[in-house]
Amino acid sequence: MAVDAARRLAFDVLRAVDVDDAYANLELARLTRERRLSARDAAFAVELTAGTLRMRRPYDVIVGRLAPRRPDPAVTDVLRLGCHQLLSMRVPAHAAVATSVSLTRAAIGHRPAGFVNAVLRRVAERTFEEWMDELGAGLAERTSHPAWITEALAEALDDDDELAALLHADNVPPRVTLVARPGLATVEELPGEALPISPYAVASSGGDPGAIPAVREGRAGVQDAGSQVVALAAAAADPDGNDAIWLDMCAGPGGKAALLQALGDQRGATLLAAELAPHRAALVRAAGVRHVVCADGARPAWLMGRFDRVLLDAPCSGLGALRRRPEARWRRSYDDLSALTDLQARLIRTAADATRPGGVLAYATCSPVVSETVEIVRGLVAERPGVRLLDAPALLPWIENARSAHLAEALQLWPHRHGTDAMFLALLRVEG
Repeated sequence: MAVDAARRLAFDVLRAVDVDDAYANLELARLTRERRLSARDAAFAVELTAGTLRMRRPYDVIVGRLAPRRPDPAVTDVLRLGCHQLLSMRVPAHAAVATSVSLTRAAIGHRPAGFVNAVLRRVAERTFEEWMDELGAGLAERTSHPAWITEALAEALDDDDELAALLHADNVPPRVTLVARPGLATVEELPGEALPISPYAVASSGGDPGAIPAVREGRAGVQDAGSQVVALAAAAADPDGNDAIWLDMCAGPGGKAALLQALGDQRGATLLAAELAPHRAALVRAAGVRHVVCADGARPAWLMGRFDRVLLDAPCSGLGALRRRPEARWRRSYDDLSALTDLQARLIRTAADATRPGGVLAYATCSPVVSETVEIVRGLVAERPGVRLLDAPALLPWIENARSAHLAEALQLWPHRHGTDAMFLALLRVEG
């Protein structure tokens, strides 16, 4: 049996993620273009790749029970792909097993083909839930989250009754969300369903977003509604005095900066966007942001105490976006948090220094983890008497149930509550 293009592409993406630390979405897009997959094959490859990456923990547990030895990494990826087809997709068992064996022969060699065949035939004997019950799997294993991430999310949520809903929501692929940049486009121009959480958000009705005229022309873009809310909140609190010069300190890849710029244009404000990585700075420019500098936010290239508004969307663990970055949960470890929180603490101090007296600082992360969010903000407030918290949720009253469990003045969005990434945002007034 010949190996079909979609399964071979999915295997190659998994190997690139494992070996080259590649980003699955970028590798999928690149290989789909290069190999000219049909729309149907491309959709199958996306579902197979992303689903396998999300659910690899329970699949590895099942294979570990059945396999007499630990498979080589490449064989492990074939088995994961086979498990996903058998346990989470509507692929007939005979097809899932046969195509996995063919893939093994074509991509790895004939020798492990019999092993793959034997293991997957055993996998096919039970459903996913039956396997989980058989193995006595807990919530973290069933929802395919590392234990440390499960514990960190539980702490941030601070509600045991919601934890299962959150973990399951992390495994639901998000709909493509569009943003109509104000003054440039309207939601009526965008095909799909308007979302109440942001006045500029539309859940796409499908198809290639690049084919939409407003997106192609740069008047609209693809942006999670949670990221839109961060930009809206950053522009919501009024500074004391002037409101003319804004800064986005860590702007890549440019979605928030583009929305902030559109909001600022309506008020006569100018936005400066800074980004450390040159390739990400290029993405900010490609998003239509006019004033972009390639600079390190921790070693500023601008005058201190100058900006009326500053947005710091800090580098973080990304654990709020697990539903759209399926490999992220396997890339991070608990030990990574220490380096990240050190960087976040340095950046928020620099952001406060960049904000003029009476100005507004917005601190955001695509992570709900307490050490990356609440503790960073509290540390700055404790260190600097001239910095005080503003009530961010009160500025966005149409968003319900969005107060941080650990810092009532801060906004915390959740995929299971709001249908967005788990974005955190705190607003601060810098008095001196």
